[in-house]
Amino acid sequence: MNFLRPISIVAGLAMVATTASAQISLTPPAAQPSATTPAAKKEKPTQAPKPKATSAAKKPAATAKPAATPTPTPSPTATFDDPNVDLVYGAYQRGLYKTAFDLATTRAQFNNDPKAMTMLGELYANAMGVKRDYAKAAEWYQRAADAGDREGMFALAMMKLSGRGGKVDREQAVRLLASSAKLGEPKAAYNLALLYIDGQTLPQDLRRSAELLRVAADAGNPEAQYALATFYKEGTGVPKDIDKAVRLLQAASLADNVDAEVEYAIAMFNGTGTPQNQSAAVALLRKAARQNSPIAQNRLARVLVNGQGAPVDKIEGLKWHIVAKTAGKGDPELDEALAGLSAEDRAKAQGAARKWIGNTGK
Repeated sequence: MNFLRPISIVAGLAMVATTASAQISLTPPAAQPSATTPAAKKEKPTQAPKPKATSAAKKPAATAKPAATPTPTPSPTATFDDPNVDLVYGAYQRGLYKTAFDLATTRAQFNNDPKAMTMLGELYANAMGVKRDYAKAAEWYQRAADAGDREGMFALAMMKLSGRGGKVDREQAVRLLASSAKLGEPKAAYNLALLYIDGQTLPQDLRRSAELLRVAADAGNPEAQYALATFYKEGTGVPKDIDKAVRLLQAASLADNVDAEVEYAIAMFNGTGTPQNQSAAVALLRKAARQNSPIAQNRLARVLVNGQGAPVDKIEGLKWHIVAKTAGKGDPELDEALAGLSAEDRAKAQGAARKWIGNTGK
C-alpha cells in the first residue's frame, strides 16, 4: 500500500471568489503596518484614560440627586483625549460591541476617522451591538474607502463581489482590491490572486497571481502561504521549487491552516523537501484529523493500520477510515486491509466512529 500519497491541489485553488467570506481584521491605527512591512501582531488594547473634567461637568448647587439614567454617548473630548489609545478597538476586542458602536460613531462624526468608519461597517455587517444592515455597512465601508482605509476598501470589495448591501459589481470590487493590496492589505492581495486564478472576473494570469500570493504570504497570511506553496510544488506561475513549497507549508501549518498541516505532514512522513520525521508527521495528521480534514483522517487511518510512524492500531485505523469515508474519502485499499478484522474489533471501531460523527444509536 502506498501509505501517504501527496495531494495535487492547485486546481482546488481556483475557487469562485464571489462566494468568499473573509473576516476583517480591524487593526488599531497605531498598530497598522505600512505597505512595505509585514503585518504586525495585534496589540492588546490599553485601558482607557479617565475623561478630563470640563467646566460643563461641574456639579450644580443645591439640587436633588437625579434618578439613574442611561449612560450618554461619550463626548468628542472624552473620546479623543489620547490619540495613542484606541478605545473603539479595545471595546471591540473585549466583545463590548455596543460600546464600540457608540465610540466609533462619535469618532466618525467628529473626527472623520476612517478606521472608525470601517468599524461601523463591520458592526453593521455582522450584527454586533446593532441590528444587521448590509446597506449601512456598505455605506460606512464606502466612506472609509474614500478616506483611504485599506481594510474598508477590502471589506467593500468583498461586499461588491457577493452582492451584499447592493448589486454585484465585480469591476468595482477588483479596483478596490487592487487599491487595498497596493496599500499593503494581505487579504486583498490574496483575494485578488484568486480572481487571477479563476479567470472569470479577470483574465487568468498565474504569474500575476503568484506575485500577489507572495505579497500576502510575506505578510503572514496563512491561506496565501498555502496557496503559494502549491504553486512552487507544481511549478505553476513560478519555477518548481519543493524546498520553498515545504517552507511555506510549514509556516501556514504553524498558523493552523488545516490543508497546510496535511501537506506538511505528508512531506515530513516521506522526507520530501524536509528531513523525514514520521512520528511528527503522524502527530500533525492527528491534529488535522481532529479538525475534520477527510484527507488527514484517511492518511491517519493508513499509518495506524500499517504501523508506520505509529504503533499498529487497526481499531483506531478503522474508526478514522469510517469517518473519512462518511465525508466522501473512501479507500478500497483500506477496505481490503481491514477485511479480516474480527466482528468484536469492528464493532468497537464503528461505535467510536459513530460517536465522532454524532450518529450514536443510528
